[in-house]
Amino acid sequence: MLYGIRGVIVDLDGTMLHTAQDLHITINRMRADLGLGPLTLETAISFVGKGAENLVRLSIGVDFSASEVELRFKEALTLFEKHYFDINGEFATAYPGVHEGLQAMREKGLRMACVTNKPMAFTLPLMEKTGLRDYFEIVYGGDSFAKKKPDPMQLLQVCKDFGLHPSEVVAIGDSINDSQAARAAGCKVLNVPYGYNHGHAIQDVDTDGIVSSLLDAAHLISPT
Repeated sequence: MLYGIRGVIVDLDGTMLHTAQDLHITINRMRADLGLGPLTLETAISFVGKGAENLVRLSIGVDFSASEVELRFKEALTLFEKHYFDINGEFATAYPGVHEGLQAMREKGLRMACVTNKPMAFTLPLMEKTGLRDYFEIVYGGDSFAKKKPDPMQLLQVCKDFGLHPSEVVAIGDSINDSQAARAAGCKVLNVPYGYNHGHAIQDVDTDGIVSSLLDAAHLISPT
């Protein structure tokens, strides 16, 4: 059990929503516009987690050198955003136990925030479309501040917004980015094993526990 927890910060992609199919289709449409062949779903998943800019750079870095990536990056990002606006949420689904877990956390009186590295222009429509938005008092995206996960800036701002000490807040995520951001902020951290951890085992991540679902996470969190 994690006692004395009054706030929860939950990641989006790979933690609450399985969005890989949306991103995979978007990446391949972008690559086709650039005259490049398609990537596999597994390759696309391995690139998810550090924001859209990183995803685009890695997706074209398969074919181009680092210097060539930078030359083509602006065009590629524009194409990515165009296609993602069209497809965002079309194939996204909530993982098992997500809605039940969020409801259980709300019933415990926990303050709740969603912090993602996805840009806000994509985050809010996606959360609305999948019925997640109303669970959260605060939502911050990858472009809400100057830095994003694994930097602790977003998490520290949530703690400030809630008027809570970081030790009273637990972050829940699927990757090392979430763990590193939480540790740097001084928050507790729980990880789910089913998301997008850049191809690495979640068991290798510094965490206070691995939970099979957000509902299991809710059972581990106690405000007292």
